[in-house]
Order: sequence, then structure tokens, then C-alpha cells
Amino acid sequence: MTKYAAFLCLSVATASVAIAQDATASVDSQDLAALQSDNSAITIQDRVGWIVKSTLGPRNLTAGLFIAGWNTWRNKPVEYGPHWDGYAKRYGLRLSVGGTSNVIEAGLGSVWGEDPRYRRAEGQPLRRRLAHVFVSTFVTHDLNGNPMPAYARYIAVPSGNIVSNLWRPDSQATWSDVGVRTGLGFLSRIVGNAFSEFFPDFRVQAFRKKRAAPQPLSATEK
Repeated sequence: MTKYAAFLCLSVATASVAIAQDATASVDSQDLAALQSDNSAITIQDRVGWIVKSTLGPRNLTAGLFIAGWNTWRNKPVEYGPHWDGYAKRYGLRLSVGGTSNVIEAGLGSVWGEDPRYRRAEGQPLRRRLAHVFVSTFVTHDLNGNPMPAYARYIAVPSGNIVSNLWRPDSQATWSDVGVRTGLGFLSRIVGNAFSEFFPDFRVQAFRKKRAAPQPLSATEK
């Protein structure tokens, strides 16, 4: 388990640096213009809002329902037990870890002007948007809207998991578990980016179909 965790951490770290360097070096003018379309400088209020939304927003709260349920079914950590009380503890544990990581990322990012907000690649080809979802896990933007490695995120994700060992059950308060959770943290960010990228399109299409659906005739029209 320890070897697996070490390999996972090393893989994430290596991929993070390689992807960030490649992305910041090879973004063409069309991509850059699209990503800079919303380049308003982030404020302290924006950072607080990002922390609240990322931690307590409907997307994260809904995901927590399924993750807590899965871990309750697996009875992980075993100290919490396979019952509703254990489910509630697992749900709260996930929120506390995510909130800690988000605070660290927003706080550190403010030091060197790193913007943690996800920017959609709306209007780009599907393949490019999928690549953007993945790359944006490891790359963010500076205050001028230029891509840069997400250094604060590289620090925040593992740090949040390390700090959470202070209140985690002993069975999960190990370095190998920190490594696994760090890898899963970046994987979760990819899933979240995909949701942010494509769900607005799905919602618009669903609304259009609803409006285009034929309406039943009223009594006076029959």
C-alpha cells in the first residue's frame, strides 16, 4: 500500500509539472483569447466566494452524498461503522478536508496572484474542451488571465489531507492514505471541471427542448 501511494504521488507530481509546462508554453492565440474572455482580476471577495461555492455548492454537496454512501457501504474508515451515524461522519469528514484544501489554495494563491476559478472553453471543439478540462486541473491563470502552473493547488491538495490526519480515525491517518487521497483529490478536480464545462450546455439544450415541445391546446382552442 505504501509503495502504491508513493507511486501515485510521484505520478501526480510528475504529470502536474509536465502538463503545466507544456500547457503554458503551447497555448495558441485562439485558445488564449477564449480563456482570457473573462479575465477580471480576482478580489478577496471572489476568493471567499470561491471557497464557499467549492465547499458548500450544490455540486460538491451532491457528490458528497454518493461518496459518503460508497464509503459507508465499504465501511471505510471502519471506526465510523456501517450505519447512519457513520454516514454522517464520513460526509462531514469529506467536507472538512475539501474546505481545508480550498482555504489553503485560495490563501496561497493570493500571495502570487493565482486565480483558482475554472474558466470554460466555451465555443471550442469538443476535443479541445476535453483537453482543457484535464489541463485545467494542473494549470490556472494569473491576474492578467495568462496560464500558469497551479502551484497553490499542488500544495493545497496534499496539505489538506495531511492536516486532516489530526481528526481522522487512526486507520486512515497514515502517509500511504495521504498519498492515495491526494491522487483521488486531483481526479475529483477533473470530474468537477468536466461538470463545470459541460453541464451549462446540457442545461441550455434541455431548456430549449422544453420550450420547443408542443403545448397542449386549451379548452377555448379545441
